[in-house]
Amino acid sequence: MATITGVWTSPARKSGRSVAHESRRATAGEGLEGCAHANPPKREVLFVSAEHLESVGVVPGSIRENLTVTGTDVEQWPIGQRVRVGDAAVFEITMVCDPCHRMDELRGGLRAELEGKRGMLARVLESGDVAVGDVVELL
Repeated sequence: MATITGVWTSPARKSGRSVAHESRRATAGEGLEGCAHANPPKREVLFVSAEHLESVGVVPGSIRENLTVTGTDVEQWPIGQRVRVGDAAVFEITMVCDPCHRMDELRGGLRAELEGKRGMLARVLESGDVAVGDVVELL
């Protein structure tokens, strides 16, 4: 069973840091409440597998993901896949998130290490709260 183990937002686009939350509101057409990286319509929320973060030795939240997921490889989710998190929030996977140059600012070579592991971008189809511990269900 896949679950949310981290909920993150970035207070500013170039702050280089993420803020951890126990829960956050996902709003259709916008993204996570208070996240400066939400960029409708395709880049509202970034899902990342905790196992991928661990494999490259970075802590959750450091690569600016919004939702850290344990128990599944999000990179295997196809474009168009719908995902429910918790009771109400529904997302649609829109694209692979390719590692950018900012990953090398965290650690030299990290961009290359994250190839195929940076996560999947999604848009929010149905608003709802998402929280640490929520079950992630493929629809």
